[in-house]
Amino acid sequence: MKEIKLFCPATIANLSCGFDVLGLCLDNAGDEMIVRKVDQKGVRITKIVGADLPLETEKNVSGVAALAMLETLDELDFGFEIEIYKNIKAGSGIGSSAASSAGAVFGINELLGRPYSRKDLVQFAMQGEKLASGNAHADNVAPALLGGFTLVRSYAPLDIIRIDSPEELYATVVHPQIELKTSDARSVLKQNVSLKSAIMQWGNVGGLVAGLYTKDYELIGRSLHDEIVEPLRSVLIPGFDQIKQTAYENGALGSGISGSGPSIFALSRGKETADQIAKAMSDVYEKMNLPYEIHVSKINPDGVRIL
Repeated sequence: MKEIKLFCPATIANLSCGFDVLGLCLDNAGDEMIVRKVDQKGVRITKIVGADLPLETEKNVSGVAALAMLETLDELDFGFEIEIYKNIKAGSGIGSSAASSAGAVFGINELLGRPYSRKDLVQFAMQGEKLASGNAHADNVAPALLGGFTLVRSYAPLDIIRIDSPEELYATVVHPQIELKTSDARSVLKQNVSLKSAIMQWGNVGGLVAGLYTKDYELIGRSLHDEIVEPLRSVLIPGFDQIKQTAYENGALGSGISGSGPSIFALSRGKETADQIAKAMSDVYEKMNLPYEIHVSKINPDGVRIL
């Protein structure tokens, strides 16, 4: 096999209570990527469609992730070209850089005969995230590679647990058309939190994980509460409180900031409710005259996939 075409999915990270440790994979929003084996050694980004991003390998998240992976292998007498077709806008809060990073390492791994497992690939994709945000976090790249929900139990050593999604769980994500860089969204965060807030937060993380395993939709909803990050970041997102309230009024189990924002997600039981939430969210931004994109998606059980 000399060439592979991929779907590189969008993701929702943090999921309210799980800052930097929880994420889920979306099913119908994502980029496409072509990775091919070529005679010339190294990694080259030859085409990017849909976004103004650098073609230089060391300045592109997919290139940096790919190089991190190749550094661990014996020197190859061939190289790789990558074409990226971006559908996820940078700074949207649904894992644009993660999709590119995950796709690059997955594609190269396939062309090499899978020397690494999907879980192994996370550590390399994280290097792309480090370039994008200054922090090698895994809460987007892990679900992009593994599918379903993922929990990063530890970063040192890296320990990731994949969790199946309850069958009827749907995500609705609205992206107001402003760009909010992860690095900027991180700058508003405090380095210390109160013990009271921490206790509430880890109770919700435990509750959310338990709710996923037991398929208890009400418990999932009760656990989607962010005591620490959302109060600081929500002020950066136009209409956040109104969007969140509207989601609840239309049947959402819970709602919050997707990743570092400005996208806002809601989880619900069943597609009909998810569609209803999407319409209600749309109405809020229509009245504000703010352009937006909206996605309604099942939880993707597979992660990056071959097209």
